[in-house]
Amino acid sequence: SMKIYFLIYDKVEELDLVGSWELIGLLAEKGLCEKPKLISLNSMTPSGEHGMRFSADYPFTDPVQPDVLFVPGGSGARIAMEDLDVINYLKKTAENCHSVLSICTGMYLMQKAGLFKHKKVTTHWAFLDHLKKDNTVTVVEERFVKDGNIWSCAGVSAGMDMCLAFIADYFGEDVASTIQLDAEYYPSPIIYGDAHKNSATSNYIKKLR
Repeated sequence: SMKIYFLIYDKVEELDLVGSWELIGLLAEKGLCEKPKLISLNSMTPSGEHGMRFSADYPFTDPVQPDVLFVPGGSGARIAMEDLDVINYLKKTAENCHSVLSICTGMYLMQKAGLFKHKKVTTHWAFLDHLKKDNTVTVVEERFVKDGNIWSCAGVSAGMDMCLAFIADYFGEDVASTIQLDAEYYPSPIIYGDAHKNSATSNYIKKLR
């Protein structure tokens, strides 16, 4: 059955990874895909951005071919992307994937591997300007965006919205509906204070209201 696997590396952003992992885990429990697995780009026991420790299933040098690949962000993405073997791996693996989903600053790995070329894409609000400097991509300020088989999303928690949209797109709305209920993923509409006012995310919040 379908292999939906996740990249991991030192200094990965925990929720980028674990938020979508939860939803795919629930999908696996329903027998709709294999259990998710972690493919490491460097350490086999990486630590996340905020200190959560992980244990990877495979090094990227293993010949494991996922059907769907999630590429989470984190400050470590900018370190991992300097490894040419990693970038070549990502290019090659993506060619045989049904879909590749970039979360937050997973954008750095995607962009370096050329997977965003001629695509509509997005990323965390704080990194949109970096992406806008790349004239081979069309930046959209949305919570998530699908362009062909490449998906991308805004910061951290947005990965769960994208993941649910992917589930709806591939497995149908009924499946997405039960996964959403199982995870009780109905985020609170409360917005605290006005820290968001000057960020790109304020456009998104206005659309919600």
